[in-house]
Amino acid sequence: MPSAVRFGANYTPGQGWFHHWLDFDLDAVRADLDAIAALGLDHIRVFPVWPYFQPNRTLIRPRAVEQLVALADAAAERGLDVNVDGIQGHLSSFDFLPAWTQTWHRRNLFTDPEVIEGQAAYLRTLAAALADRPNFIGMTLGNEVNQFAAGPHPDPDRITSGQAEAWLRRLLGACEEGAPGRPHVHAEYDASWYQDDQPFTPAHAARLGAMTAVHSWVFNGTAQAHGRTGVATEHHAAYLVELSKAWADDPRRPVWLQEVGAPAPLIPAEHAAAFTEATVVNALDCADLWGVTWWCSHDVDRSLADFPELEYSLGLLTSGGAVKPAGSVVARLAGEWRGRVHAPAPRTTALVVDVGDEVGAPRRSVCAPGGSVFEAFARLVADGVRPAVVLAGRVEDESYLASRGIGEVVFPEAVS
Repeated sequence: MPSAVRFGANYTPGQGWFHHWLDFDLDAVRADLDAIAALGLDHIRVFPVWPYFQPNRTLIRPRAVEQLVALADAAAERGLDVNVDGIQGHLSSFDFLPAWTQTWHRRNLFTDPEVIEGQAAYLRTLAAALADRPNFIGMTLGNEVNQFAAGPHPDPDRITSGQAEAWLRRLLGACEEGAPGRPHVHAEYDASWYQDDQPFTPAHAARLGAMTAVHSWVFNGTAQAHGRTGVATEHHAAYLVELSKAWADDPRRPVWLQEVGAPAPLIPAEHAAAFTEATVVNALDCADLWGVTWWCSHDVDRSLADFPELEYSLGLLTSGGAVKPAGSVVARLAGEWRGRVHAPAPRTTALVVDVGDEVGAPRRSVCAPGGSVFEAFARLVADGVRPAVVLAGRVEDESYLASRGIGEVVFPEAVS
């Protein structure tokens, strides 16, 4: 893993959003990538839309795969590395599932053997197509697919945590078969860390795959309770990075801040740059941070209908490619950190988290906004402490604590 932190963007095409795959225009893609590269970023995260690429269980469209490779090659020409999310899945409030998993063909996305084999073939095909590209980082299984496995999704495919783990292992294995040796990962939205009945758990996130990926969104109750400049709001991404370390078996496991953005109106347009700077700077104070990948590169064009209002303004760039204030902040920080060794001082004080069984985490809501661990972490930060987080079952493990540089542990109830 690199010693310098990576800076990138989740690539949202300026023309047509992710529907651009239906009318793929490589010149338009090149123009988008020119604007991203001009910010000084070094990578993008790319989203093939699952039903566009695999409309039938046994048909993975060769032309779509060729277009994905062409996009990756165009990125390479501009000095951009590429991570590819396979199963989309879910994007910006819209679900994209192929017809062979729905209605008359309804099958559980995570447990049906034929669906799993279809998904494995799809991910393996995408990975193999890019395996020889030097700028290919690796695969992410999909975008926040855990939302399909529990509420509040209106029609979830319910599974156990054991079934979730089996699904993750099978599909990570398919990515490895397609592109051996690449750092393949999986990524869930924060219900994995905060929701007691979510079958995708913190242990899955922090122990499976090459890195831990976290997605930080402050519209989850954080900004509503703490305000746009609240300590908890400006440190939410850093909190998730540190929280994830509590479950990691490897004390030096890399953590990728894979999604983070400034959602209006909780973060108003005039405050987006300040929020962006605070969020990124605070995350950079976390050790073993692999990279920061902002959501997203380009605004959604307002000619497209039915998006939640916040989705139209999350870009570092306008849909036409003009740099926004948040984009200027990310560009400046990327420039300041380019080639710089990332080695924050150890966090010597650790907040104890007790979620019951550490694998199933049946009481993980204590980590959510309003929960005892979450609020204690924010109070410690406000008092000038740089807290780590440690599982209750490891409090007496002196060698483990020493491996993380922890010299003191504090329980949430002791933080006032």
